[in-house]
Amino acid sequence: MASKSDPYTTLGVARGATEKEIKSAYRKLAKELHPDRNADNPKAAERFSDVTRAYDLLSDKDRRARFDRGEIDADGNPANPFAGHGGFGGGGFGGGGFGGGRPGGFRPEDLQGMGGGADGVDLGDLFEGLFGGGARSSPFGQGGGFGGAGPGGFGGQQRRAAPPPKGGDIAYRLRVPFVDAARRADQRITLADGKTIDLKLPAGVEDGTQMRLKGKGQQGPGGTGDGLVTISVESHPYFRREGDNVRLDLPLTLNEAVTGARIKVPTVDGPVMLTIKPGTSGGTTMRLGGKGFSRKDGSRGDQLVTLEIDLPDDVAELGRRLEGWHDTRNPRAKLGV
Repeated sequence: MASKSDPYTTLGVARGATEKEIKSAYRKLAKELHPDRNADNPKAAERFSDVTRAYDLLSDKDRRARFDRGEIDADGNPANPFAGHGGFGGGGFGGGGFGGGRPGGFRPEDLQGMGGGADGVDLGDLFEGLFGGGARSSPFGQGGGFGGAGPGGFGGQQRRAAPPPKGGDIAYRLRVPFVDAARRADQRITLADGKTIDLKLPAGVEDGTQMRLKGKGQQGPGGTGDGLVTISVESHPYFRREGDNVRLDLPLTLNEAVTGARIKVPTVDGPVMLTIKPGTSGGTTMRLGGKGFSRKDGSRGDQLVTLEIDLPDDVAELGRRLEGWHDTRNPRAKLGV
């Protein structure tokens, strides 16, 4: 059964939380409660479903606004049709509705003096429009009582039956190679029913991103649930992510740094040629535009290449070549030493 708890409480955010705060809270909880991490804790799986359901509602601007106005409940179903409209238990006749306007509730003698005489009120006119009856129809319906089922009776307007529940969602975890995530390469996934589909990664994909597959969940009397795919981006032996950028430490030989060179550099899109100027120092960072991760707007970050001078293990020959030469600079002077 779907949870009726307040979605803000479920995610642990304030009612006025921003979209970013709601998304951050959801990702934190989704990682903690994901079924892959809580195989022996069924309550965690239940909370995972509740958290996902709350995020689905609050991440939809229109549904969130309707929930805040009290038009729908936490499951997205219409709220009580009588709430806030002067219904029988609310601010209706007598200031408190029938049964709520005075301590003793509604009494038959309250109708005395309300007949159709010169000083009275015609009940047909009083109830016309409220119950949709004719100008002289009885306010009590065809059955003559408050609970009658006639067109004008008080029991004539009934709450709609709740729709049958949909089937449950199925959670999947998809491990994506670092380079594929940066390039948004299509990923193949096998569903619970044995079918295999190719997924196109969304712009701005990152570790913890969740994708919803409509109708790929469990069967239910009210329809099929969805598949919830949580992305796990794998690490890489020499690339690392920094925001939307990709960082790489690139070793250079001493002679390449001193005399300059054209060298091949790996990127997530394949190797490219990079020009090293003569006299390049170790620690220099060079930028390769558009070789990073995708952003939500479809653009891409950059690859930042930090150059490192790599000396040979045996420096005897290098020492002999430098014999008699001494660098008189103090490269640490700017550090105050």
